[in-house]
Amino acid sequence: MAKVESFQLDHNAVKAPYVRVAGVEHDEKGSIIQKIDLRFLQPNQEAFPTGALHTLEHLLATYMRDYLPGIIDISPMGCRTGFYCIKWEESTPEEIAQALEKTLEQVLKTEVVPAVTAKECGNYRDHSLFSAKEYVREVLEKGISRDPFERELGDQKA
Repeated sequence: MAKVESFQLDHNAVKAPYVRVAGVEHDEKGSIIQKIDLRFLQPNQEAFPTGALHTLEHLLATYMRDYLPGIIDISPMGCRTGFYCIKWEESTPEEIAQALEKTLEQVLKTEVVPAVTAKECGNYRDHSLFSAKEYVREVLEKGISRDPFERELGDQKA
């Protein structure tokens, strides 16, 4: 049985919020897929309520593509502490963190959540822009580390 990368991570040792390159896959044709851990909340201590998580999923999926090329998908983690981003080609933790910071700043300016009708969304009633913004403010205040185990904020250590 193959080992799942995220199950190998010591969730008690990480220090959220952070970005982490969780894996890179290469195929025989030269394609490169990168899996990124966008961790907002401390594992086993905090979790997003579903309305905030769902709204952030819509907003990240909409805005982050403007700042980080090649995004295929952004999906919430089952533990509700962050998101996985799957993209073409490789980006550095610094590039990812900068894109996420710009995206979260845009979330704070958002007045309308995209794709929240019954036609566009499978659970359109379960959204909370207010809660999403509250969590985003907390993440931005703490800063997004470029390392899951050390608080590295850009050119400095926290």
